[in-house]
Order: sequence, then structure tokens, then C-alpha cells
Amino acid sequence: TMRLGVLACSLTVLSVHGLYSASDDVVELNPSNFNREVMQSDSLWLVEFYAPWCGHCKNLAPEWKKAATALKGIVKVGAVDADQHNSLGGQYGVRGFPTIKIFGANKHKPEDYQGGRSSQAIVDSALNALRSLVKDRLGGKTGGSDSGRQSGGGAGNKKDVVELTDDNFDSTVLDSGDVWMVEFFAPWCGHCKNLEPEWTAAASEVKEQTKGKVKLGAVDATVHQGLASRYGIRGFPTIKIFRKGEEPEDYQGGRTRTDIVAHALDLYSDNIPPPELREILSEDILKKTCEDYQLCIISVLPHILDTGASGRNSYLEVMRTMAEKYKKKMWGWLWTEAGAQMELESSLGIGGFGYPAMAAINARKMKFALLRGSFSETGIHEFLRELSVGRGSTATVGGGALPKINTVEPWDGKDGVLPTEDDIDLSDVDLDELEKTEL
Repeated sequence: TMRLGVLACSLTVLSVHGLYSASDDVVELNPSNFNREVMQSDSLWLVEFYAPWCGHCKNLAPEWKKAATALKGIVKVGAVDADQHNSLGGQYGVRGFPTIKIFGANKHKPEDYQGGRSSQAIVDSALNALRSLVKDRLGGKTGGSDSGRQSGGGAGNKKDVVELTDDNFDSTVLDSGDVWMVEFFAPWCGHCKNLEPEWTAAASEVKEQTKGKVKLGAVDATVHQGLASRYGIRGFPTIKIFRKGEEPEDYQGGRTRTDIVAHALDLYSDNIPPPELREILSEDILKKTCEDYQLCIISVLPHILDTGASGRNSYLEVMRTMAEKYKKKMWGWLWTEAGAQMELESSLGIGGFGYPAMAAINARKMKFALLRGSFSETGIHEFLRELSVGRGSTATVGGGALPKINTVEPWDGKDGVLPTEDDIDLSDVDLDELEKTEL
């Protein structure tokens, strides 16, 4: 067997170099320069979110570079290694690679690029977007990106900082499913006065960029002393992070708007919904999931007559828990019932026994690894952790290509039903004949 390094290490080796370098006209973007380069810029930006292991991204790279050179000085062209910087990808809802976004007049609301993948198509789309941006400015619509600057229009809206009190804190913060960054301040404190404009500006930006999923609040700790003593506030300002069901933690980051926003966006990407767990109902579902993601994790669950609905649901729950745990990996998650996709089972060497089974497929290399441990959170965590660090053994997918998939009906969520006796007509069966054939 080959080492699983082929599957996972290629990711680490490649992501060091990415697909672009300083010698290209493509600007390499990351969390520390994105705000400065893109959000605070008056230019039109085309930004590609890619992963170094993704085949479509490698095909796009020379065209993207060509377009960047042609548009130099006219439209900015950038690229984010979203595999390495998944908080940036998560912030813009990137689910597959490559994803291209156009950052125009309102940098907080980029548009999805819908054009072709040739340099000519990219340049044409860029010039069309540029033409409409200039037309809007000429017609007096707001241009530029004041909302991204430290000064001027970047003051933020005081209403975006939620005022928290002894009375509303539990219902507003602790009972909400959102992530909260809460500042405990005292009106007389100099550092608090310096933080206030930064906190306000950050609150407005975070609200917009996380669609309200991360919120900033403030508590006057001299008035609401119950809260201050509950959370052991000793100095001002103190900033704490509250997530549902977890102990509050201290915020240790910088005090500028940029620092606060960057931290909030990290919290947001921790909080993004896990990928959807899909049943393999058609060729399309398997192909799309396995080709769009670095790995697709496939479970073959026992037949419904062997487990019933509750048994099956408990296996699906284990998978959902693991998809949540590994959501930042951008892996696809699929399942099927034993016997429904025999060609898939035999290409992975699963067939016939040992259900539930699990395999991880790298569709670009046509390699797969099988879960050898138990089908439990612990067993699967161990298996996926080995994959992540490039250990474990792999084999080639049978036939060297994704197998043929049957189109099947989705599971209806119910227990299975045994065929009734009415379905079996014995009247035509000649029992004497049967005995002879058996001998």
C-alpha cells in the first residue's frame, strides 16, 4: 500500500507555494492584507478563491495570470489560497474551488463571477463591471469604499454596538445562537474612550460581513455591577467572547478596528454551518461532491431492515458530528445503503459484509483509504486525523475511475418493510423440480 501522504501531504507541500508568486501580476491576498488591499481600495477587484490541490484551479491559473497582466493598472486581480486561509473563504461563503468574486463599489457585497474561464472571458467581464461602476459614479451613486477606511465614512453606527445590561444580558447573549464579543467598560476610563470609535466601526463592519452572526456588545460595568462581578471584571476595558454552550473566554487581540474585525471573522468561520451530508441518489451527486472537494467521505450503512430507522439515524448523527468537527477542511460527505451501489462498493473493496463501512476518496488521484477502526466518533476521528497529517494506507479506486452509480429513490426516513407473503406467488413453483435441481 502507498502512504496516505499522496492524499493529504500534497496539500501542505503545494500550499506553501500556492499557484501564484511575486513575479505574477496577480496580487496574493491573505487575512492580514485583504482589508488594506481590497476593502479600503477604490479599485474594482476580481478575486479568485482557490485551493492548490484543485485541478480546475490549476487549469485556471495561467488564464488568471494572463488576465491580470492585460488588466494591469485598470482592474486589480487577486487570489486567495482559501485552503490555507479558510477564514477568508468561509467569510465569503466559499464552498467549492475555484470561486471568483467581483468586488465593486460596495466592497461588502461582492458579486459572484458567472463568466467563462478563459483570459478573454475574464477580461471582458472585468471591463463590463468597470463600465457599470464608472456609470454609477457618473450618475452620482456612491463609489469608492469609505466604509473600509479608518477615518471618514468608517465611523460605524453606534446602534450596531448592542447595549447590554443586568436585565437583558442572559436573554440577549447567553440564549442566542450567535457569537458575541462583549466589552466591559467604565465611562471614566481613558483606554475605554480610545477603544470606543474602533469598537463602533468594527461592530458595523462585522455585522455586515458576518450577516449578523457575530455581534459586538458593551456593558457599563459601573452601572451593571452584577455582570461585572459574575465575570470577574478587574480592569477596563475587558473584552470577553461568548459562544453558546461554552465558557466565556478573554479576548487577547489588538484594540484597533482591523484587529477586532479579523478576530470576529475567525470566530465566524469557526461558526459556519457544516457541509451537507447527502445520500448518493445519482451519478451527479457523487461526481459533483468528489470532484469539487479535496476529499469525499463516503459511508455505506447497513440495510434498513438490519438497523431500522433509529439505528440508521444514529449512524447519520455520527457522520454529521464528524462533518461539523472537520468543516474547515472543505470535505464532501456522502452516504448510501448497503447493496444500493454495488459497483461503488466493489471499487472500494467494501462489498458484502462489514457494514457500516467508510472510505475517503481523493478523486484527482483516484486513491482511497478505508476506515479500519470502529464506526464511532472516536474511530472516525482517528481515521480522519491520520488522513489530515498524511498517514495511513491508500489503494487505487477499482477501475481507476469513479464507478457507475445507480439512480435510486431517497430514503423516506422510515423503518424498512419486509416483502409480504402476498408478494411471493408459490403456485407456479414446481417443488419436485426444485428438489431435482438442488441434487
